[in-house]
Amino acid sequence: MYTILLVDDERKMLDLLELYLSPQGYHCVKCESGLSAIRYLENNKAELVLLDIMMAEMDGWETCRKIREFSNVPIIMVTARDQTFDIVKGLKLGADDYITKPFDEAELLARIEAVLRRSAGKRSIIDVQGLVWDQEEHKVHFQNEDILLTPKEFDILGLLLKHPNRAFSREEIILSLWGYDAETEERTIDSHVKNIREKLRQAGFPIDQFLRTVWGVGYRWGK
Repeated sequence: MYTILLVDDERKMLDLLELYLSPQGYHCVKCESGLSAIRYLENNKAELVLLDIMMAEMDGWETCRKIREFSNVPIIMVTARDQTFDIVKGLKLGADDYITKPFDEAELLARIEAVLRRSAGKRSIIDVQGLVWDQEEHKVHFQNEDILLTPKEFDILGLLLKHPNRAFSREEIILSLWGYDAETEERTIDSHVKNIREKLRQAGFPIDQFLRTVWGVGYRWGK
């Protein structure tokens, strides 16, 4: 179930949004100020934020800017003014989309679904028998215990997890993750993979059943 954070200083609007969204299977969390929304996101996860621009204490623009300091959660700005300036300002501050009041229920749902689809393409959480690779949090854990990987180890593991049963050469791994200008040498990929295996093995994950060496090619993930 997706959690959507609703942010508006008008209680009636919050209730209306919840009335639209709850029957569609969304879990709604309601905040009546930008500050309370920021505090919520600092300690909890949401898949999307519906953020009203015109709020008294802290407007939507400032709230969006502060959220972007620590989170990439998708944000849809809600504005009562269909003005290019409002829209552009919100997008430049990091909003993903906007909708203008009064809005049609069908349009609201369509915009939410579109933003969530785009977000799913950018963000990824992969779970393999209790091993969780979380792209947004940049964390790996097994049975709720964190596994400390270096940034390159994290990237390599993610690439293999996203393409199960595909064999990657060392050169393909370098090009896929860091591009043509990367200074990483092919033999360092072997060192990174060795470290990944050791760290996951120490955590109790049966890594040797999944991370395979393809002789003469490189590596693949899959039994």
